[in-house]
Amino acid sequence: MDIIEIDALRLRCEIGFSAHEIGVKQDVVLTLRIGTDIRRAGQTDDPADAFNYRTVTKAIIAHVESSHYKLVEALAESVAQMVLAHGAPWVQVRVHKPGALRFADSVGMLIERSAGDGQP
Repeated sequence: MDIIEIDALRLRCEIGFSAHEIGVKQDVVLTLRIGTDIRRAGQTDDPADAFNYRTVTKAIIAHVESSHYKLVEALAESVAQMVLAHGAPWVQVRVHKPGALRFADSVGMLIERSAGDGQP
């Protein structure tokens, strides 16, 4: 399997459940690893044979920036399911929330999902 890497996608969304977080957009940083087979695109040099990471990234940006989640876990899961819905067989999603914890640069999580896993 080949991996497409999208690093440090910086977005803003409503995330959190504490009183000071409700109704406030906060920074989130997403890093994606999208597993797919790029051999055909590498051989043909034809964009039609490639996984369209621009389309999926635009969909993620629109979704995240208009979303509201209480938990980083839920945001990560929704992004993973979007990538799988765009035809990737595997995805790894890292979501970080800068400044979420005093004395730490950020707090985040890393999840992996495969097309065969099914939704939670």
